[in-house]
Amino acid sequence: MTSPDSLTSLAAARIAVATLLDAGVRHVVVSPGSRSAPMAYALAEAEAAGRVTLLVRIDERSAGFTALGLALSTGTPAAVLTTSGTAVGNLLPAVMEANHSAVPLVVLSADRPAELHGTGANQTTLQMDLFGEHVRFAVDVPAGDNPQRAVRTALHAASGALEGTPPGPVQLNLAFREPLVPEPGEALPAREGRGVFHYDAGPEVLELPAASGELPERRTVVLAGHDAGAVAEAFARSHGLPLLAEPSSNARFGPNAVGPYRLLLEHFSADSALPIERVVVFGRPTLSRPVAALLARTEVETALYEPVPVAWYEHGRRRETPIETLAALGEFAGRGAAGWLDAWLLAGAAAQHALDGVMSAEALPTGPAVAATVWEHARGRLVLGSSNGIRDVDLAGQPQPAPLATVDANRGLAGIDGTIATATGIALGSGRETTLLLGDITFLHDAGSLLLGSGETEPDLRIVVLNDSGGAIFGLLEHGAFLERSGVEADGGYGTAVERLFGTPHTADIRSLAAAYGVAYSRAGTTAELAAALTAPLKGRSIVEVRTDRSGLRALHGRIKAAVGEAAAKVLAAA
Repeated sequence: MTSPDSLTSLAAARIAVATLLDAGVRHVVVSPGSRSAPMAYALAEAEAAGRVTLLVRIDERSAGFTALGLALSTGTPAAVLTTSGTAVGNLLPAVMEANHSAVPLVVLSADRPAELHGTGANQTTLQMDLFGEHVRFAVDVPAGDNPQRAVRTALHAASGALEGTPPGPVQLNLAFREPLVPEPGEALPAREGRGVFHYDAGPEVLELPAASGELPERRTVVLAGHDAGAVAEAFARSHGLPLLAEPSSNARFGPNAVGPYRLLLEHFSADSALPIERVVVFGRPTLSRPVAALLARTEVETALYEPVPVAWYEHGRRRETPIETLAALGEFAGRGAAGWLDAWLLAGAAAQHALDGVMSAEALPTGPAVAATVWEHARGRLVLGSSNGIRDVDLAGQPQPAPLATVDANRGLAGIDGTIATATGIALGSGRETTLLLGDITFLHDAGSLLLGSGETEPDLRIVVLNDSGGAIFGLLEHGAFLERSGVEADGGYGTAVERLFGTPHTADIRSLAAAYGVAYSRAGTTAELAAALTAPLKGRSIVEVRTDRSGLRALHGRIKAAVGEAAAKVLAAA
């Protein structure tokens, strides 16, 4: 019940908002609701004063991923506000992704006061600790209490200021009693110049001094996984080592980068003439089984560069040795042995040429060809959906001398949900042209995030949808091999089941979806048409659909592997 010293709901909300903004929050995504009204009114006042940018989304799941994208692009905490009940539960996927990718996402969940819990009151449930271990900090702020201390602690936890704890999501569960609206006669302050909060400086290139000639020569490779950063490229260059960089590492550039590296690993195996001796890992490798097999090889020594705590693994659960400093990492890696880097670069060039030849011989655009085209032409920010899209770029995206775009992807848990919303947040937070590459299933999974309310800011976002009418990635996994086995139909007709349960075929009309949401649409029938669409001026949102056939995808990858293997073997035999 209310005590004489209790704050009104709006007074508590104003303190919470002021504390959030003092701690650096500049973007808040709001989903409408009654119990969260005090926070909404307080945020509206702050927006009128030019202190915060508000975005409104009717779907809480979309709101959560939009806030995730804002935090990714700005590098600062972004908040999402929901009302009580199921609204809070819709944030779980975004919170889980933020946890494993160390993104400072601030959940502001409104709640009923204590006296309404357990009474059957509408939209009332246990919200505290709803996200479990997926948040760095969670706190209940009872109705009428001053939230300042709780908000400060939450922001410290979200930004990684707590010792030994990486950045990540937090939950502030704020209970409010009626009245939930301003007093009669109150009004928004006079609107001041609205602040524009953009932090994106664009892709970076780092310089490190050349490795000491006293370091031992070793056959070491630098493996740059997700979020490795430009330091991985600089380290490989300074030590004369081949760089095997995933697209979202933001290190896939420079003179040491090898394009189709995952198809070359078998040529540097333990029984080859030039076996890999050591691996230095930057970031989190997530994309391919050949890389996982390399890291599991017991004869290969591995180290992980870990200057700060990370969120994606538990110590003792991986075999790499964590190393905190570049100096110590350099001693582990050594410098490239004579001919080591050249062998990789020659094999990489031959592999790229063979890969390009296979792709150019196809009648229809293929996933790898579309990915290579997007990789070549995207500028500003490039967002890669999970499933085949990012793997196709990893296979076919040719490294450039310098980075052309900052690359983002939800690789914390690598789910397909919320991809359009994440890209929207990235585009709005960075203020830069953004390209999103994703498959049709990933697109349809988050099509609701195309909805923007009247008056909401529209991002400069180009969405490239590779539409093969289903889930093509499963054809490249065990399920595709299973279908190729002889006698599958005779064994019980699993072919139909696999197509229905994994392929999930559909006939959705993407053009009509775009029209329904008021988004410009075009269709590219060739990679040349796609390149033209990618280089056209971009203002607002557009969808570029590229249709292809997934039935021959497994065979295509077989041809690519064979051509690359033959080309690499010839080059290495002559070296």
